[in-house]
Amino acid sequence: MTLDFRGKTALVTGASAGLGREMARILARDVDTLVLTARRQDRLDELAAELRQFRSDLRVHVRAFDLNHRGTIGVMLDALEHDGVAVDILINNAGYGVYGLFEKSDWAKLEGMLELNMISATFLLHRLIPGMVKRGFGAILNVGSTAGMVEMPGFAGYGATKAYFNHLSEALRGELADTGVVVTALCPGPVETEFGVVAGAHKRDKLPALIHVEAVECAEQAIAALKKGRARVIPGVLGALPLGGIPRVLTRPLFARLGKKLRQAG
Repeated sequence: MTLDFRGKTALVTGASAGLGREMARILARDVDTLVLTARRQDRLDELAAELRQFRSDLRVHVRAFDLNHRGTIGVMLDALEHDGVAVDILINNAGYGVYGLFEKSDWAKLEGMLELNMISATFLLHRLIPGMVKRGFGAILNVGSTAGMVEMPGFAGYGATKAYFNHLSEALRGELADTGVVVTALCPGPVETEFGVVAGAHKRDKLPALIHVEAVECAEQAIAALKKGRARVIPGVLGALPLGGIPRVLTRPLFARLGKKLRQAG
């Protein structure tokens, strides 16, 4: 399977930075229309100007919204429908993490993470999938994480949201078989973006450089996998490891040591 994105419309959430921005740049090579959404208007305007300069025939819509609110998402999607913009490709990327001991984490930040990573992302799917099914074409890239495959102390809540998203992606892929709509789960490990700073994870011990993936490379692999209709893509060396199949009897002692170290540091 190779999906043809020419003439299609793509919606990228969290497009102001990191993986969202890089995937928007890649999609701009093929699609007819890009819809960029995130909170930061200036970042989106800057990216839109860059992409229009890259391709003068590319239509770019900027929608600066806080996707933490489902009402806001509804307003954005209603406006797109009113303007005759039908989303064929969804890059469901917006989200953030919270790093640290669960009971010491700020509740407002935790709650916002749960809302954005799960509820808002799921609401987007619920709104957009019916139109894709009706038209017989759709490509959905849900940005999950390897943190949703292997439980990590310090990322308890974040890992749980990504486990939800990883499972949702697989189930929807089954439900949408033979409809013309494909669902691909992107499950990256550490990627050099603003994620670590927002999560507070930049203060932790550095992870081995070997497992890090550059944002551009991660984005390239993600879009390539989506075009091929693959179920899941894990960029970098982590993709060669049986992350979901490691027996918990082996991981629990390791995670207990990590948890103790985290508590001593906090």
